[in-house]
Amino acid sequence: MKSNGLALLGGEPLVGELKKYRSIGSAEQAAVRQVLDSQCLSGFYGSPGPEFLGGPWVRKFEEAWAKRFEIEYAISVNSNTSGLIAAMGAIGLSPGEEVIVPAWSMSATAIAPLFYGGIPVFVDIEPETFCINVEQVESEINNRTRAIIVTNLFGHPAELAKLRSVADKRGIYLVEDNAQAPLGSEGGLSCGTIGHIGVFSLNYHKHIHTGEGGMCVTNDPDLAKRLQLIRNHGENMVETEGFDDISNLIGMNLRLTEMSAAVGCVQLENIDGHVEKRERLAANLSEQTRGIAGFTPPVVRKDCRHNYYCWVAKYDEEAMEVPLAVFSEALTAEGFPHSTGYLPPLYLLPVFQRRSAIGRAGFPFSLSDREYAKGLCPNTEYLHDNRVLLFEPCAWDVSDSECNLLAEAVKKVVSHVGDLSGHD
Repeated sequence: MKSNGLALLGGEPLVGELKKYRSIGSAEQAAVRQVLDSQCLSGFYGSPGPEFLGGPWVRKFEEAWAKRFEIEYAISVNSNTSGLIAAMGAIGLSPGEEVIVPAWSMSATAIAPLFYGGIPVFVDIEPETFCINVEQVESEINNRTRAIIVTNLFGHPAELAKLRSVADKRGIYLVEDNAQAPLGSEGGLSCGTIGHIGVFSLNYHKHIHTGEGGMCVTNDPDLAKRLQLIRNHGENMVETEGFDDISNLIGMNLRLTEMSAAVGCVQLENIDGHVEKRERLAANLSEQTRGIAGFTPPVVRKDCRHNYYCWVAKYDEEAMEVPLAVFSEALTAEGFPHSTGYLPPLYLLPVFQRRSAIGRAGFPFSLSDREYAKGLCPNTEYLHDNRVLLFEPCAWDVSDSECNLLAEAVKKVVSHVGDLSGHD
């Protein structure tokens, strides 16, 4: 018979099998059937005419999104990555110009500038909310800087008001990568709407989704028009639009389908319930694990709303006297699904280490002397290597009783941490 000791050492696991979060229901299925019955699965034409802006479901979805987030323009795209690339084109980024980006984010945040020859400049994060350090951003701005991309990482807002003030003062753009914080806010203002352009994700792993998809938002009519042109073969339209500056308006196909838009309309109607369920789970988990020596649940900055794409706790190896990898192994054995470290600092990706992105001659790095050596952003490296443990509320449908078991699993491993000494 198993003991009540650590499952890793032969005891009984605390947490049973958890259900995956499922948000697609009968309303989404009915909307998709309407699209199928219409026989129009994409309403876009890449030529002049009303269909240049898409079909009825795409337009309905964009109008609903703009209304919900109290923004003038919403431009749907087929992914958050596509939205970031389009944003770099819309702001007129030119080869050799610099874009300040956080060292910790999904790779698309730093890769997007490369498509227009931009040079990513990596800035360290602050260690409490893991978002970009504003003071370091200011110190990196020079006459080559075109924009700042900020990520509202894990669902927590960066210091967006400060960053917008810095951008406006220096005459550069602020672009929000808001993939992980769809209802996040700072000072009552919605994440994604504080920068000049905000980009949302509708990927399967996010709070609401259309399978793949994204949404760009802005209050600037020129930026909105440029985003629309880049999304849909803009080279066919620039003459009819009367633009003097047609740079970067050679278009791509970044268009959302009618079926995805139909699903998005339903998901947007139910966004509050989906996000609030994740927030309740994370708040409950934080409350039950707060006060454990060596284990710190997420911090929420004053006047901010955290959406908890990830619930990220900090682990103190010195206090626990056990490496994070060993603690993680024991927690996994108890049935607590999680990961450690998130992603490595983005400047350690081969594209930056080898300074090779477009073509075979090192473009655009050949236009810059920026270096990406290990040690560039010490906070990010230290947190990734030694300190963070991540649970994804977006991935799991967890009841209150199951959440209690997750918290108990943490407490159980902490209380038996001495048993892990010397464990490989």
